[in-house]
Amino acid sequence: MRQVDAVVWDVGRVLVQWDLSRIYRDLIPDPAERAAFTSAVVTEDWHAQHDAGVPLADMVAARSAEYPQHAALIDRYRTHWLESVPGPVEGTHPLVERLTAQGVPQFCITNFGVDTWAMFRPTFPILDHFAEIVVSGAERLVKPDPAIFHLAAGRFDHAPDRMVFIDDNAANVASAAALGWKVHHFGGDVDALEADLKALGVL
Repeated sequence: MRQVDAVVWDVGRVLVQWDLSRIYRDLIPDPAERAAFTSAVVTEDWHAQHDAGVPLADMVAARSAEYPQHAALIDRYRTHWLESVPGPVEGTHPLVERLTAQGVPQFCITNFGVDTWAMFRPTFPILDHFAEIVVSGAERLVKPDPAIFHLAAGRFDHAPDRMVFIDDNAANVASAAALGWKVHHFGGDVDALEADLKALGVL
């Protein structure tokens, strides 16, 4: 018997790999120097404002004013962002396809900016399996804010306790769980995810 009616996926680091440093592999060939740049200038924390709705052009202009010596590298983030998503997370796409084959409704809630989503979405056909995708930048609501989960539950038209939410971020998982969602904290172990989905009766 199914314990849930629908499966809700995160995108980054659950369905697709994400690594900002890949944007700079050719221009900053030294790994230590590249890591320093992406931990101080073009960082995941800085990127997070794009997930919240700030356009890439505004972010790049402001960061370039802050670090004028790196203006060309910062602009490359805007023009070469797709290089940061090199491919799927191994093993999760077959699970999506199996769930589709078994008639299980699937959705996504993703922290993603509007501009990068427009670049990324056409390159990633596995997303065609999802009936609806809530994108943080479009909604101006970012996980783990409970508001994005309330929005998603209404839009997906399933009760939170009848959905399982899969995310790699512990704070996002905790927020969903506090609202009554069933959850799976994905750490890269596809076998563990598959076992959870089987225990919930959807595989």
